[in-house]
Amino acid sequence: MQYNVLLADGKIVLSRLPLGAEHIFISYSCGDIVMTQTPESLAVSPGDRVTVNCKASSSVSSYMAWYQQKSGQAPKLLIHSASTRPSGIPDRFSGSGSGTDFTFTITRVEADDAGDYYCQQGNYVHPLT
Repeated sequence: MQYNVLLADGKIVLSRLPLGAEHIFISYSCGDIVMTQTPESLAVSPGDRVTVNCKASSSVSSYMAWYQQKSGQAPKLLIHSASTRPSGIPDRFSGSGSGTDFTFTITRVEADDAGDYYCQQGNYVHPLT
């Protein structure tokens, strides 16, 4: 689904939003910012603590999001604005950082947490009311 996004006078204006839209994440280019995520892969056991790092080549302020993607499914937003969990995301998932260095942590890993995890720089638009 596509939305009309207009940048005017330094403000982002959204139109044609679908009824019931809950979260919108705007990804935009800030020059040539390169994101480096480490480690590239890891194996863990249930109950373990997992930490993933993401480093930006230049500051992205707190505009960092973390996603989980399972095979055949769309990415799921776990963290936005560096450290904020959307409603329904368990507190086992957390994020921190600002500027260029960010960390994503899963405490007490569960088998269902298996999947791919991604960091993404961009600006989150809060849930519509």
